[in-house]
Amino acid sequence: MSSTHPPRPLSPHLTIWKWGLGMLVSILHRVTGGALTVAGLAILGWWLAAIAGGEASYAEFAKVAGHPAGLIVLAGLTWAFWQHFFSGLRHLTLDTGAGYELKVNRFWAVMTLVASLFATAATWYILLGVGK
Repeated sequence: MSSTHPPRPLSPHLTIWKWGLGMLVSILHRVTGGALTVAGLAILGWWLAAIAGGEASYAEFAKVAGHPAGLIVLAGLTWAFWQHFFSGLRHLTLDTGAGYELKVNRFWAVMTLVASLFATAATWYILLGVGK
């Protein structure tokens, strides 16, 4: 019996595939979903507990949420929401069989990133009342 084996095909993995924006947006979709689930639910739970706990409890929550680090976390979660939302719409379209052409796929991958950044900026513009 020979100890040499014929070359076997490699499974496709991240070192085989050429990175592209479609791959980035797809991975971001999974990451943002996880972030929204873990961090988003934790903050939502804390917020609800603070409301139920009375004025002092809510004041502590508001103090932490209003701190610059708290605002960065909340802005990051806002971006994660919008990125996940627009990426979900992209995936829904791909599920219909449309949008797999390379130029179209790249265009909509870029647009999910642009739209999520724009929607995050617009959301915080409204929340902070900058326009008043």
